[in-house]
Amino acid sequence: MSNLNLTLHVWRQPDAKTPGKLVTYQVKDVSTHASFLEMLDILNEQLVSKGEEPIAFDHDCREGICGACSLMINGRPHGGQRATTACQLHMRRFKNNDEIWIEPWRAEAFPVLKDLCVDRTAFDRVIAAGGFITANCGSAADANDILVAKEHADRAMDAAACIGCGACVAACPNGSAMLFVAAKLAHLHHLPQGQPERAHRTQAMVTAMDAAGFGNCSNHYECEAACPKDIKRDVMAELNRGYAKAAFGARERDAKGDGGA
Repeated sequence: MSNLNLTLHVWRQPDAKTPGKLVTYQVKDVSTHASFLEMLDILNEQLVSKGEEPIAFDHDCREGICGACSLMINGRPHGGQRATTACQLHMRRFKNNDEIWIEPWRAEAFPVLKDLCVDRTAFDRVIAAGGFITANCGSAADANDILVAKEHADRAMDAAACIGCGACVAACPNGSAMLFVAAKLAHLHHLPQGQPERAHRTQAMVTAMDAAGFGNCSNHYECEAACPKDIKRDVMAELNRGYAKAAFGARERDAKGDGGA
């Protein structure tokens, strides 16, 4: 394949308080074997060589594991290729002389910090609200001490694949974090170790999600389509059932006068 010449429209914003805008750049001779982030590295090298400010963007592992590469590419999280993060997106998916629009996540709960970087600590607050499990975490137990049915183990592992990138929030027209929260809950709730705090964890994380400014889910399912780890929307149905059950249980305890029990 021949190398690519591209026109990039990149969101530039110096800080959280200053309005941003799209700035156009020309990038030439980009290898089709390069990843999307490597293409941005090439652009930054050009900018630095001219004494200009490089584009700030989040990245870490560049292996589709960490969830740091949060980019809207042509209006779609991570570029829209199924089950692919931005760092796994390769330039062979584009054509010579293509125009590419690159923006940060767009969600009220993810304020822009600089250029393509957003503040995703709202996810951390939701996770912290879930607390810990009370299972003994001492020396390794025998694998058969706690039996887990394969179906439950598989569903827990599928949910645990969530990397917390925020693509589900960016794709949702309401900025909802339901898929993320539901995946984190399903990860523990399909295992025996997650049962003692199940009700409290569900209520606490949903409350933290609402407090962080995420929108409500209205079943567009753009979250599922955008998820680079292919998390299925059925975890959200599990969350809704679990939250209803937890809320009913809390009201019942309050009516009996033992609210903290």
